[in-house]
Amino acid sequence: MTPNLPLAVAHAGGHAVYPALAAHAAALAKVIHAVSHETEAFGVNFLVPLMDRGTLELAAERAPYVDFFLAAPAPELVALVRDRGAVCGWQVESAEEARAAEAAGCDVLIAKGWESGGRKRIEGPTLLALLDAILDAVALPVIAAGGIATARTVAAALATGAGAVRVGTRFIVAQESDAHPAWKRAVVEARAEDAVVSTVFNAGMPTPGPHRVLRRSIQAAEALDAEQAGVVRLGGAEIPVARFAPTPPTRESTGAIEAMPFYAGQSASAVTAIQPAADIIAELATGAS
Repeated sequence: MTPNLPLAVAHAGGHAVYPALAAHAAALAKVIHAVSHETEAFGVNFLVPLMDRGTLELAAERAPYVDFFLAAPAPELVALVRDRGAVCGWQVESAEEARAAEAAGCDVLIAKGWESGGRKRIEGPTLLALLDAILDAVALPVIAAGGIATARTVAAALATGAGAVRVGTRFIVAQESDAHPAWKRAVVEARAEDAVVSTVFNAGMPTPGPHRVLRRSIQAAEALDAEQAGVVRLGGAEIPVARFAPTPPTRESTGAIEAMPFYAGQSASAVTAIQPAADIIAELATGAS
């Protein structure tokens, strides 16, 4: 866990969101400390089934923004965040979830379209249809996510009515990203049809569910003749990764890297090079002008 990518995004004029995943408070505290000393343009995302309560309380106290995903909007979580002074968001995949998040007291919503990479809770609509439905359903600001990797797709999301965009796949391959080099190369080489929704990488997940990964990860994991794929190094810890586990490979990870999940959205087809985060931000920002 390093602050390099969120700092690079924030310094370039973006708003960085750091994934807490299953991190303990001590590990996340180092990242928040480093980032908060230089910018307030950042937040922390929690996947609720993996969430450590102490880590959430730390983030709500020290980060300006916190959001949640992979669970029904929960008023008690929203209240915990807002009571500590942070802005609270929720990632939603349907208009029904959006209404529930508004009722739970959220400040902002992230409309996560079906094209997006990573974990999913339901089989929802693609982004533009989702935006239309959510914007009709709620009065909150809405951030568009899923399938956005170029200035043109930024412009399309904003023209539909989104107040901002969230970009994931494009930043996997940022120079400052802690993703393993093999994962970065795979995203650059991928076509849209290579990013598929699967249920393969669910070993150890408290709530198994669908996720969009590169097909080559599935094929490599299925072909692996071992119970362990390797070791992921994260925040100073060495984490054994079982075959079909949901943990993606960081820069210093070892083992059968290709058999770990290479999460990516369908926008991978628009990712053609490994670049500094500042260059990615500058290109995307032209879609907002």
